[in-house]
Amino acid sequence: MLAAAALTLGGLSTAQAKKVHTIGDSTMANYDENATVTRGWCQYLQQFLDGIEVNNRGKNGASSKSFYQEAAFWTSVKKQMQEGDYVLIQFAHNDEKTQGMDGDEVKAYYTSVGNTTQANATDYRGTCPNTTYKEYLRKYVNETRAAGCTPILVGSVCRMYFSGNTIKRNGRHDLGDSFSVVSADGIKTGRSVAASDHSMDYTYQMKLVAEEMNVPFVDLTTATADLYISYGDKDCHSILGDGDGSTHLSATGAALIARRFVQLCQEQGLLTEYAHLTSELSITPDNADLGSGYKGQSMTKEFMVTGFDLTPASGNVTISATGNLKLSTDQKTWEQNLSVAYNGGTLIQRFYAQMPIDNEGVNTANINVKAGGKTLDIPVTVTGVQLSGGTEVSAYWRLESDDNCVTEGPVTVIPESWQGMVLQKYANPNANSVWPSYTGFDASRKTQRNVIEGEKWPAGEIDEVSTRYIEFGITAPAETTLNIDEISYYVCGCGGNGMCVHIYYSTEDDFSNAQLIFSMTKMPANNMQDGKVQPVIKLNEGKSLRLRFYPWYNGEANGKTLCISDVKFHGYAMAAEDPAGIADIAADADNVVASTYYNIQGMEVANPAAGHVYIKCDLHADGSMTSSKIRY
Repeated sequence: MLAAAALTLGGLSTAQAKKVHTIGDSTMANYDENATVTRGWCQYLQQFLDGIEVNNRGKNGASSKSFYQEAAFWTSVKKQMQEGDYVLIQFAHNDEKTQGMDGDEVKAYYTSVGNTTQANATDYRGTCPNTTYKEYLRKYVNETRAAGCTPILVGSVCRMYFSGNTIKRNGRHDLGDSFSVVSADGIKTGRSVAASDHSMDYTYQMKLVAEEMNVPFVDLTTATADLYISYGDKDCHSILGDGDGSTHLSATGAALIARRFVQLCQEQGLLTEYAHLTSELSITPDNADLGSGYKGQSMTKEFMVTGFDLTPASGNVTISATGNLKLSTDQKTWEQNLSVAYNGGTLIQRFYAQMPIDNEGVNTANINVKAGGKTLDIPVTVTGVQLSGGTEVSAYWRLESDDNCVTEGPVTVIPESWQGMVLQKYANPNANSVWPSYTGFDASRKTQRNVIEGEKWPAGEIDEVSTRYIEFGITAPAETTLNIDEISYYVCGCGGNGMCVHIYYSTEDDFSNAQLIFSMTKMPANNMQDGKVQPVIKLNEGKSLRLRFYPWYNGEANGKTLCISDVKFHGYAMAAEDPAGIADIAADADNVVASTYYNIQGMEVANPAAGHVYIKCDLHADGSMTSSKIRY
């Protein structure tokens, strides 16, 4: 670690910090608690910082290269940065995708020898730790400073790769035991260097950049290795891991790492004025808005309560709710009172609150938490929304024989598109395929089957690839606001149980700030999953809503497909606020002998509805024609 004194140098901004922006990979990222048990450590960072806002922009599958090059990520973060802010920079996991080689160099080599198949299968995200990885870190540092913000380089959290009671080199992001190189004679695999040689060690190379550029460096790699070893292999995986491999975190693991990060910062004189490491009870979030929904819908939110050095050292935490709010630790059994044991003076407990929406407007309740003689009261709100009036709108892709979309009401369709994926065919997933029983569908029902370009899924993928997806979307037409209340689809893998997928929606054209709504790894083959969600989304004219499927496969495989069916957007269209040039119907000119009305898509309307915008064409007594926009 760098000396605290050195951290006061190097052009750190003296402006008042407003936010901590976090950029990195899936071990940092936000996850929807209703979609997966996986959590990123920066989801809980806010719990240990006070007086500064955390803007977590960690992205699944991101490397230092891909996060920089793809517009939805670094470019969009820079637009959110203000002078005085901090930027935490953590990359390594996905930089390792090409065994320590730069992905673009590997692709160029295969192209040069005419092996287009292997070139196309190469993952461009990979960087070489002692060259291109450092180059991208320097870019982040320079551009962060140019924005008047303070960069902090953060060593990536370890993988839980145990060897006895230690973490192996590759678990610490040091590929020195086995890496590959691109040479004039081709790609050489299985290379190794001594443990004292740090040329293939991503964390060590990050530290070198920090020293070179006089940037704060927080060695979270070593800190998480120590944390994992303290638990041991079995408990580390079962308590700190998400139960799916050795990389991703549970809520407990993520919360512990977030707290440890702030401790490390405090030790180095970083973020000290914002550190919130009290031994008293703490809860995230501490003022809970469950969001907006529709009457009859129930809204759910995850909470994390922590306490350290509690007195007595062993006891129970009691959590109670008021009103019609219910609580659960497993999202299966819901009740108004919970009691959970803690030991060793340490409490880390995840629980869920769920409230049905009985009325329009704001519904309120409270959560009370007691442990170790400490008490917390948390206000909870949920807002009931009622969609009334307007024209029903839907866009529906059946996906049984083609990718045509059937629409209802005023909506513009963004046609289905493929990136790094191709349409294979339309067929039933399997003779034994299973649909949810309520659909009434059987195994003969065909779906759209999609496969990776080249049909060969590469080995070693444990997360999504940002440049591989299938997209559907809609746009609000001119003079129209779309209130979207449903996104639905069916999805499954075919050909094996290894298909994995993340599904997001975004209202940004560059797909930044995407919302994860479905996450499933190792999907049961040919078993269609229902992905219906009921968001509250308002699309003003010209704004779009996009839905993306990001698939990957658990292990090297050929021909495995992602099956998609019945993709649908639903909502209601309302006339936009009166734009310039729209007249009131009462202002019609005299001497009109006949009028014809057209909607904003140019279709004739026999019975105009009140409150909607139309093009009104008038035939006058003298035979002349005029037209105008009116609100009927």
